Amino acid sequence: PLGVLQGLGYKVALVTDGRMSGASGKVPAAIHMCPEAKVGGPLSKVRDGDLITLDAQAGTLEVAADLSARQAQPKTDLSDESLMGRELFSGLRSLMTEASAGGSCVL
Repeated sequence: PLGVLQGLGYKVALVTDGRMSGASGKVPAAIHMCPEAKVGGPLSKVRDGDLITLDAQAGTLEVAADLSARQAQPKTDLSDESLMGRELFSGLRSLMTEASAGGSCVL
């Protein structure tokens, strides 16, 4: 979908603390950012409507908002995402360490 929007002339990018296979390509992507939103990292402070500037050539990502003044709001209600594959790994998700710590499963 992002590639389609890009083809229509929109400037799009993918910014996530998730781990995805095949997510990058022609769409600029900032993937595996740390610390993660789950533990109150900067992405948990980004809100709908915030202007995010990603410069893939310079390797910079900027949010036009004062994130230090905001409370972290990690998403905990995943009920709107049921039957989309997320439930398959819900048990393991709670056991994973942050990407900066290797993203490994702690049993």
